[in-house]
Amino acid sequence: MNSQIYRFITRWIVCSLGLWIAAGFLSNDITTENRVRDTVIAGLILALVNVVIKPILVVLSLPAIVITLGLFMIIINGLTVFLVSKLYDPLHITNFWAAVFAGMVIGLVNYLVTIILESRTA
Repeated sequence: MNSQIYRFITRWIVCSLGLWIAAGFLSNDITTENRVRDTVIAGLILALVNVVIKPILVVLSLPAIVITLGLFMIIINGLTVFLVSKLYDPLHITNFWAAVFAGMVIGLVNYLVTIILESRTA
């Protein structure tokens, strides 16, 4: 049980960090009212969306994922980020492509954190 909580908290931190970095790159397209607080809350909502809704999206879009050799996952990541911006009003994302870019940044941050954590345990 503690391992699952640790993994979720790590996912929450990674989502928040990725959103913060993406908002820094796209300051005109991704805005928040209170930068730190709203980014942390949006990261929590994104982590919950990734746990609950993203697996359903992946299963439903499996043919597109296979045909594009996995590149459709970028669109799914962007869709989840855009969904979070619609669910949480203080996070404003102007268009879908900014959300796709934010999803790519979050994925990259997640990849880097995974590499760092795996190298520590090995």
